[in-house]
Formats: sequence, C-alpha cells, structure tokens
Amino acid sequence: MHFLDQAKIYVRSGAGGPGAVSFRREKFIEYGGPDGGNGGKGGDIVFEAVAGLNTLIDFRYTQHFRAPRGKGGAGSNRTGAGGEDLVIKVPVGTQVLSEDKETVLLDFTAPGQRHVFLRGGDGGRGNASYKTSTNRAPRQHGTGWPYEEAWVWLRLKLLADAGLVGLPNAGKSTFINAVTNAKAKVGDYPFTTVRPQLGVVTRHAREFVIADIPGLIEGAADGAGIGDRFLGHIERCRVLLHLIDASGEDPVEAYHIVREELDAYGAGLADKPQVLALNKIDAVDEKTLTKLRKKLEKAADGEDVLLLSGAAGTGVEAVLDRLVEAIGPLEEASPAGEDGGEASEWSPI
Repeated sequence: MHFLDQAKIYVRSGAGGPGAVSFRREKFIEYGGPDGGNGGKGGDIVFEAVAGLNTLIDFRYTQHFRAPRGKGGAGSNRTGAGGEDLVIKVPVGTQVLSEDKETVLLDFTAPGQRHVFLRGGDGGRGNASYKTSTNRAPRQHGTGWPYEEAWVWLRLKLLADAGLVGLPNAGKSTFINAVTNAKAKVGDYPFTTVRPQLGVVTRHAREFVIADIPGLIEGAADGAGIGDRFLGHIERCRVLLHLIDASGEDPVEAYHIVREELDAYGAGLADKPQVLALNKIDAVDEKTLTKLRKKLEKAADGEDVLLLSGAAGTGVEAVLDRLVEAIGPLEEASPAGEDGGEASEWSPI
C-alpha cells in the first residue's frame, strides 16, 4: 500500500428540495385550498475518524464528494425525502485544513470522532405554508436553500508516543525493526526510509507506538533532501529518540544539525523531551566511544547519552526503559461524540 499524507478534495453538501404548489381536489369538498408540502433537507458532509486506516492514498483517486439533494414536496401536504448524509471516513490523526492551508478546520485524534463539516440546505416551503386569511390560494413556493461547497486539504499526522529523529543512516530503521514488528527498509545508503513507519513496542507489560521518519539533513527546513515535511508526524509524540551514528564523521555536528532543523520547523519539537543515544557502538572502539560520549554530553548541556547498537541488540533495553519513563502513564481515551441518524458512507478501505 502506498503512503500518502496529504490530499486536496472538493466537498459539497446537498441543496434543499423545492416546495410544491398543489391544491386539494376531492369529490364533495368545495374550496379544498392549497396542500403543497415542503421540500426535503439536503444531505450533510460528515467527516469521521476510523481505526484501521493509515494513509490518504485513496483520496488521490476520488477527489469529489457530493451529498444528495433533498427531494421536492408533493400534494396532500407531503414533505419531500431528505438527502442522505455523506460520511467521509479518514484515518485517526487527520486534519482538515482550509484551501490555503492556513487554518485547521477539524482535527481528529481518536477513533469515532465525527463532525458535520458542511450542512445541507433546508427544503423550500410548499404553497400550503403561504396561506393566510387574505391569500387563500397562494401559488408561490420556496425553491430550497442552496448547498455549501469547499475545497479542503486533508493532512495526516500519525499518532505515536515516541518519534525517531536523526541524520540519514543513523540506524533508525534498524532500531525500529529490532524493537517492533515493523519491517522498515534498511540499506547502506542515505534515505532508505522515504515514508514514515510505525511500530508497536511491548515493554514491562505495556505497549507504546514509535514512529520512524525519513532522516534530516542540514537545510531540511528549506527543502534540502526530503525536507522537513514528515516532521509533522512526530508533532504529537510525547518524547523524541535522537539517534546519532557513533561511526559518523562528526557525531557532535550531527547532533547540532538535527536540533537546528527541529528548532527551524517549530511546532514545539525542539522543546519536547528527548532521549539521546549513540548508535552503532559496535563499530567504534571503546576509547573513541568514551571521548565521543563526553563531547556529546557537553554539547547537549549535560544530558545523559545512552549507548546503543540496534543491529547487535546492545543497550536496547536501557533505551526502551528511558522511553517508557519519558512517555509516562497512558491516558485513557475520551469517548468520542457521535451524531445520530443513518448516513451513507464513503470509506477508503
């Protein structure tokens, strides 16, 4: 399955149905009078977050969503049928943004969240509702209220408890493969990870989700490399695991590059709790490793630096323990509100 975290779609609610112009015609009843019914209400556009979806790829092929309009009224004071609501199912973590991407209109953070985005138009009045003491046979009627429409952006931000950051080839994919059931691609060249990867870690009888994103390079905030586009997937993480390649040319400089890119991106990433770890320690001799650790701790203002080898499994448990401690107690999910009534559904499953 291809991964897509942004999509632009067109949504339109249903217009209200027209009211009817009708007069009562029955044998033995003189001057029956108007009996035109009102039109039906148009369908709403509803967004709903569901579990089991983790990409917006289907919105690339289906981009237009139109709810049905209400039916027209009829004689004998019959109201027209209302148009069915159109429910658009999106992954948990999806945001609905305005066309200019400046305003977040909806934000889905839990399964079952449901919001009416565009309301369908009300039905028009039938001629029976226009009857007055001075207008006994009205022939006017309402045409129904118009629909609402909009172009919006869908942006997916994966929900994870911990996020992996670091330069390309820092060993992030190897680490997530070692501690979860994920099968991230691993290679000896930069940018083997080209899309975010989620994995579930089980530690001390509890589970938490960890996210691996493509590596950052200097200038990522300005679009260098893959850029910082995927940093949005770790905005909601409680802690960041910063992996640094101990066998790299300058681990201290690597640390500063990533921290500067996080700060340039904003959204509070630079202020999140951080677990700092030197990875690939099996590729460096002990003397060199000791010096690197001291330099890195000094660069990180005295922050503790853990030693790790994802490939050999060395130090993995200590890193996981530190992540569990930083994540803290799990919060209970709050019940999501639901709208009543039946609705037609569109789901990218």
